[in-house]
Amino acid sequence: MKKAWLTARSLVLWAVSGVHFAVIGTSLVFLGLLIDPRNNDRPQRIFFRNILRVAGAKFEVRRAKGFDPRRTSIFICNHVNIFDPFVIYSAIPQFVRGFELESHFKLPIYGWMMGWFGNVAVPDSPTREGLKIMTQRAKAALDSGVSLIAFAEGSRTRDGHVREFKKGIFNLAQQFGVPIVPMSIVGSYEFFRTGHWMLHPGKITVYLHDTIDTSRVGRGEVDALRRRVHAIVAEPVEESMKKHQKHHKG
Repeated sequence: MKKAWLTARSLVLWAVSGVHFAVIGTSLVFLGLLIDPRNNDRPQRIFFRNILRVAGAKFEVRRAKGFDPRRTSIFICNHVNIFDPFVIYSAIPQFVRGFELESHFKLPIYGWMMGWFGNVAVPDSPTREGLKIMTQRAKAALDSGVSLIAFAEGSRTRDGHVREFKKGIFNLAQQFGVPIVPMSIVGSYEFFRTGHWMLHPGKITVYLHDTIDTSRVGRGEVDALRRRVHAIVAEPVEESMKKHQKHHKG
């Protein structure tokens, strides 16, 4: 009976949230043609938060005392599922844009939104020239006061755990001397798992950890920085998974 209820619930939520996304998302794309995205940030945030609400997810943000919302930064977080962009834009109290694979910009509605909103394209098949262009775009965004978000794992988790972070984004942070904010998305894996379609009732909690200054990080310290940020991001995720598993065993 419970499975039947969850199935019916998921079907309804997908239908409602899909219609909501298509209608409002398309409207925001056209609005973006007329208004600078920086002057149109509030309706975008309301839209992203509503996507989570309509999909049935409760939402909470926890900020560490050492998190500085005024500094243009690179936010680095775990990659869970297709709801991550909506979670991120709902949680970060800054004008923020992300790195997206070039192929994602070709997707209807979502890709159009990412393009018009100024996200940074990442080559699907990295070349020296492509990476150079991506670096220039990232630098231009940061110099103009736009914070960036990066999924350092490179792909979505399949088991809920935070996989090893790739080094590239940390090289950029060190090269530019831009602060890093570790960011943990907790509970989203239990809400919706990549590879499945069921939406489970649950709560997504985002942890914005202390801002890490990189202005004095040397090139030889980048790997240590990568491991440090990974440990910070993974800690609340792993702790939540242990509690979830213990609850179900009990």
